[in-house]
Amino acid sequence: MSLLSIIVSLLGAFLTFFLAKYDRVGAIRASATLSIVAYTLFLFLDLNAELYSMLFFGGTFIGMSAPKRFGFYTLCSASILFSFLFHYLVPLLNSYGGALGLSAFLSVCVCHLAIQLGAPRSQSRNK
Repeated sequence: MSLLSIIVSLLGAFLTFFLAKYDRVGAIRASATLSIVAYTLFLFLDLNAELYSMLFFGGTFIGMSAPKRFGFYTLCSASILFSFLFHYLVPLLNSYGGALGLSAFLSVCVCHLAIQLGAPRSQSRNK
């Protein structure tokens, strides 16, 4: 687990969150386009493209589910939680796919549950 992993998942979430607000883009196109660009960038930077593109793609899952539910701080919390969960679930599930979806789902659920239980909530900027 490194700081770069957290930054990559944060970038995936926030870039998708902001790009999905444009009328002709939407959440799915934003996630797909950004994931392709991120994979190409990681490949050229000679980083572990498979790992970091999966972290970025999982971050886009957070960004896709967040515009109606989360604001800035909860989006940030869900992304950081995702990177930790992903790091610890990959060895248990023996593949990136299962760990990716489960980590994204659990991080969004935990943050949404915390909001329902009365945790402070950042205001959604979807106005």
